[in-house]
Amino acid sequence: MFYWIARFLLRCISFHTLRFRTLGLDAARRPGGWLLACSHVSHLDPFCIGSQLPRKVSWMARIEFYRRGWTRALLGAVHAFPVNRQGVPVSAIKTALHRLKGGEVVGVFPEGEIKTARESVLRGAEIKRGICLLAARANCPVLPCVILGTDQLNQIGPWLPARRGRLWMACGDFIEPVHWPDKRAARAEMAARLERALVELYARLRREYALEDSILP
Repeated sequence: MFYWIARFLLRCISFHTLRFRTLGLDAARRPGGWLLACSHVSHLDPFCIGSQLPRKVSWMARIEFYRRGWTRALLGAVHAFPVNRQGVPVSAIKTALHRLKGGEVVGVFPEGEIKTARESVLRGAEIKRGICLLAARANCPVLPCVILGTDQLNQIGPWLPARRGRLWMACGDFIEPVHWPDKRAARAEMAARLERALVELYARLRREYALEDSILP
């Protein structure tokens, strides 16, 4: 209930103050459980992405964001769950698998944190393999997603009605989990496919909307 109220408010805010340009979002209507793998340039990414997708997303969020009451409440409203990036996040893995097997969409930022410049997967950097492990264990596909422009929303200008901040978002084709006898090699192969897909989506957005490479911080 709280999720849909929060989503409605986000959609209202984005409609009146932001200009979204989107590609391929119909892919996200796929029923059943699957993983959403997104590029990450701002802490506002999950809220902006969630406001546009047709399916409810359970976001995996850093445990550090749960230390303050207001952020904990906000994350709870959008159906997020915590992940401790120190060591093996057993609890988060169990929660993600439970939700995936229950037919939910689980959102993950496979870069692990906000990445810019050459550290971004969109410019050829590597992702973390945890999402590939989840896909294999739950036997569910991964939908690559790229969002651009959210890094500018920490300024006042993009929120003014007269200026309206611009955001670009694209979803690609689903990537099925790789099941090889060598599990490490399987995760590496799936990670490589996902990395290529995200780079291609970034290039597609730039071609479609004539964006400069500098759009990525």
